[in-house]
Amino acid sequence: MIDVTEKTVLNGIGLMIIATVLFSIMHASIKFMSTSMHPFEIAFFRNLFGLLVIAPWFIKYGFNPLKTKKIKLHVARSLFNVIAMMSFFYSLSIAPLADVASLAFTAPLFASILAVIFLKEIVGIKRGIAIAFGFIGALIVVDPIYSSINNGHLLVLLSASVWSVSLIIIKILGRTESSVTITSYMVIIMIPLSAIAAYFFWETPTLKDLFFLMLIGISGTSAQMLLAQALRQGDTSIIMPFDFLKLIWAVAIGYLLFFEVPSINIWIGSMIIFLSTLYIAYRERVLSKNSKVQKVTQPVDQ
Repeated sequence: MIDVTEKTVLNGIGLMIIATVLFSIMHASIKFMSTSMHPFEIAFFRNLFGLLVIAPWFIKYGFNPLKTKKIKLHVARSLFNVIAMMSFFYSLSIAPLADVASLAFTAPLFASILAVIFLKEIVGIKRGIAIAFGFIGALIVVDPIYSSINNGHLLVLLSASVWSVSLIIIKILGRTESSVTITSYMVIIMIPLSAIAAYFFWETPTLKDLFFLMLIGISGTSAQMLLAQALRQGDTSIIMPFDFLKLIWAVAIGYLLFFEVPSINIWIGSMIIFLSTLYIAYRERVLSKNSKVQKVTQPVDQ
């Protein structure tokens, strides 16, 4: 008979698997829509329709989720977040899905480095080696010696590095703010920010476009919420290995819908990156067992 703890962990694993599917659906939909619509406009609608997912919170709690004394940090987080999102969306429009999924795993590597600089965290030899190996994996994916570097690759790495700044701010906000408050401000502030960028590339969407744009917004925001809940229900070292499924789904969707076949260096590099970030997540979990502040090790999933 399964006890309550095991059931909770299994629920967390299930939520994580569903989240990876939803993230992959969002990524594929973005790539599909980018053939007829600029990625910046897609980013705006992703935020706009993402509001539908958090609307029930406001129906239930009113404006309580918006109570904060850290509005400047929320604005800063959203600014970095929207830059990372637009870079990520643009990369999906010009790079294979598997490549984007692989390099997106580098966000925790950048976050670990920034945590040393801004949060004065101490990175031991083991984590330092893991970070180094992670970036070696990124080089293997990009393959600068035997192939030309795709602009999409550079944009994913830019997105990951900028997103890592957002992760550091989330760490700081997480000390005093609830996840509901953090998510609410992110969506509300990012809507006008992304609207400014979308304005310069605006094309009125058709009903068919609106369907896919709604799918992008709802699947993306739902996936983020499921990921957060999964990490609450199970240890990071148990839940995060299933994040690698995003690459599996990306390869499958890329092959079936976009006729993309990843090379062997994508598999090797992504495995190295993922194992490095997984180890970093495990070490942070061990080192912060007695701490009330949970470390943030989420990948770039806009």
